Amino acid sequence: MEWFKRTQAGITTEEKKSLPDGLWIKCEQCGEILFKKQLEANFNICQNCSFHFRINSDQYLRLLLEEGSFTPIGENILPTDPLKFKDSKKYADRIVSTAKSTGLTEAIVVGNGKMGGFDVVVGIMDFRYMGGSVGSVVGERIAMAIDTASAGQPLIIVSSSGGMRMQEGAVSLMQMAKVSAGLSYLSRKKIPYISILTHPTTGGTTASFSMLGDVIISEPGALIGFAGPRVIKQTIGQDLPPGFQRAEFLMQKGMIDMIVKRNELKMEILKILNVLM
Repeated sequence: MEWFKRTQAGITTEEKKSLPDGLWIKCEQCGEILFKKQLEANFNICQNCSFHFRINSDQYLRLLLEEGSFTPIGENILPTDPLKFKDSKKYADRIVSTAKSTGLTEAIVVGNGKMGGFDVVVGIMDFRYMGGSVGSVVGERIAMAIDTASAGQPLIIVSSSGGMRMQEGAVSLMQMAKVSAGLSYLSRKKIPYISILTHPTTGGTTASFSMLGDVIISEPGALIGFAGPRVIKQTIGQDLPPGFQRAEFLMQKGMIDMIVKRNELKMEILKILNVLM
């Protein structure tokens, strides 16, 4: 078995070169392999099937507001551990580690900004921070946004949340009533509130401020609901309709007003503000 040995001198071998990590992304919906830079240039929407990849609060701020116009509100209000909660990890430690890994101080960024010719107040939730869960600080920042908007500026909130934060117990649940009361006050003053639902918007977030908008807009394919579909199926013991709890299903049932692609979102909001303001 000597025939397979190299006989020609000067032949060298090199290790196989691989592409750097992070250049390509596989679409979660259609499986298409996408070039990351091209995906980002397309607002993180799959060019093949229009699947909307999740984006963070910084990206939404750049998408919606004029460059350099954003001024944050309530960044000095930080989460604490009122219940001394502990499961696999202390909540106080989780707050520190999440802030370090995400660069965020909470699951929502709130502030003033300019959109077209309008001064607006925005709140952008960020799923990276504990699944976008709503605790006391998120509720307080939304309340501050409502108070700021009450001077006559439209309020826009982008929701991305798994619901209320279990580590804060009833303190978290109180935020549902708190922000709902604030939005009622805003409604009485006839100041528009536009709610934008992204994937996912679930739990107490859906049961409170996310579904209280004067205009409710969703991105395509977003999961929107209170309890998850698996929980509902197990509870009622029946198969659920196709597309249940997706934006398109809710649109058919009259629970949301519009489904808008991310690259058209700012334009559609400006159309609405031109009518309502």
